[in-house]
Amino acid sequence: MERGFVGELLEKDLVYRIVGCAMKVHGEIGQGLREKTYERALCVEFRHSGLPYDQQLAYPVFYRGEKIDEYIPDLEVEKRVLVDAKTIEAITDLERGQMLNYLRISGRSVGLIINFKPPALEWERIVLDTAR
Repeated sequence: MERGFVGELLEKDLVYRIVGCAMKVHGEIGQGLREKTYERALCVEFRHSGLPYDQQLAYPVFYRGEKIDEYIPDLEVEKRVLVDAKTIEAITDLERGQMLNYLRISGRSVGLIINFKPPALEWERIVLDTAR
């Protein structure tokens, strides 16, 4: 989803490694399981691949200086890329918009939506354009 981007992709190598881990998980346990199952399997694969990650970190949401909620992404890899594991028919603008909000709240620039439901793994890279 990096439209109009010229030059090197943000977090290109890390995204490549994360997607590789997701492909291993999808190839090993297949499709049709719960999102939490894939999230946990990704954690195992990240550990085996030497990728530092955090699971279920809480980021506060503020309105007029008051904390009103928390956002808890599935995974954050190397404190640089948010990962949202899904088991949905297809990635839509709803998931893309949600990831953009999560990036704003967390202060990160790159997120991955990984959909384990289709027979072939589906994933999208979402980049928060802070230049706008």
